[in-house]
Amino acid sequence: MPSIPWRKVEPPEEIRGLVSRVQHKLDTVPASVLALSAFALGSLTTVSGTLAYQRYFRRLKNGDWITPDVFGKKRWIKGRVTSVGDSDNFRFYHTPAFGWRWPLKFRIIPSTAKDLKDKTLHIRIAGVDAPEAAHFGRPSQPYSEESLAWLKEEILGKTVYCQLLRRDQYSRIVSIVTLPPRFLPGSWTSGKSLSLEMLRAGWVTTYQQAGAEYGKWGLDEFLRVEDEAKAARRGMWANGTTAESPSEFKRRHAQASDNSDVKSVDKRAKTDTSTTTPSRQSAASKPGWFGRFFPK
Repeated sequence: MPSIPWRKVEPPEEIRGLVSRVQHKLDTVPASVLALSAFALGSLTTVSGTLAYQRYFRRLKNGDWITPDVFGKKRWIKGRVTSVGDSDNFRFYHTPAFGWRWPLKFRIIPSTAKDLKDKTLHIRIAGVDAPEAAHFGRPSQPYSEESLAWLKEEILGKTVYCQLLRRDQYSRIVSIVTLPPRFLPGSWTSGKSLSLEMLRAGWVTTYQQAGAEYGKWGLDEFLRVEDEAKAARRGMWANGTTAESPSEFKRRHAQASDNSDVKSVDKRAKTDTSTTTPSRQSAASKPGWFGRFFPK
């Protein structure tokens, strides 16, 4: 087979003329201006790349990584639920950018408690209050196990979206949580509110304490959905709407604990008095060495 001789292909005349004009203009620019322009362009590229990495590619490993500016911007992040510890909070593994799913899966979410240690965010679901589980020496509230089972079934091992709002007194990250849209990617549209879905199922009540957040839906919508669940006797309202709410349950046990502490202090004070008084009296009535020779 005869070989085809290599031949240099010259660019068109228009391209050669354009390159020549650009080169001529660059020759007229001082070297200091070119250096300054190159430095400015490099700095701009570096800053833009850093901001893009922090916003779209940097993984928030735990609550210590969330700075005040993140809360100030009420940033949305995506991740996987790794565990559900209570009926209104869970552990969340942040999965930014891409690479976590097929066909472009090259990043792996740990599956053991040891590997997940200090690598998740403790999320408190905003706007709702769930029946209390047994802890801090208190008994569990009715329907706490059913509420927990429902939440695990709904989100454990699944992807959710969290809008980071603030840090609560237990260092949990209070967040508006939404479920992934059923058909379209989450970056194109928002999914259902997890708080409203819990209210609709009847396993939580609307949290109305100071600092409560309800997202774009608002308090009125939360109360409307809760009333709808009560009317339909769903979840914890199966036996009527007179059931003790989580806030009432916590308030009752807090008052009982305070009363118990007061009684313990009073009892301890009485015990101290009863044990110390006789000893002082015996010490006062016991004669000294000199008194033995001069009895009264």
